[in-house]
Amino acid sequence: MNRRLFLATLPAALVAGCGFQLRRLDGMPFASLYIDAPPDSLVAQRIRTLLASNRVTRLTATAAEAEAVLKLTPEERTKTILSLSGAGRVTEYRLRLRLDYSIGGRDEQMLAEPENIELTRDMTYDDSQLLAKGAEEQLLYRDMDDSAARRIVRRLQSIKPGNGTS
Repeated sequence: MNRRLFLATLPAALVAGCGFQLRRLDGMPFASLYIDAPPDSLVAQRIRTLLASNRVTRLTATAAEAEAVLKLTPEERTKTILSLSGAGRVTEYRLRLRLDYSIGGRDEQMLAEPENIELTRDMTYDDSQLLAKGAEEQLLYRDMDDSAARRIVRRLQSIKPGNGTS
């Protein structure tokens, strides 16, 4: 019994001893941010959730109240056929998410160069698993939304205030 207890607590002790911590958002260079995005932008929603959950920076209702403005273009989601079977049925799709964003200061100064994010995921497809593949497609798009949001937040963290572009 003592051996089981020891083996159960050993991984926790090793993780605690090495300084492991869950990923946090630290070091945002400004205290307030306005997100200028289309109302149906899922990436903007993910960014708001990331910033609000960590209380790193305050999200403002207007651009005039914010130290920085994050401007997102509408997201483009495409689904293209990647391969066909010998019978002419789709066997693979390529899902794509594309958006552009820029970060500016309250005085219209660019804090970072405009950037383009383009993410793709390949998905196998089978007509006999229609519901499952539909759910998989939504999951892959959600993963791309999360990845784009984390990339934008990391870019926000890397900005050096007062330098203009970083």
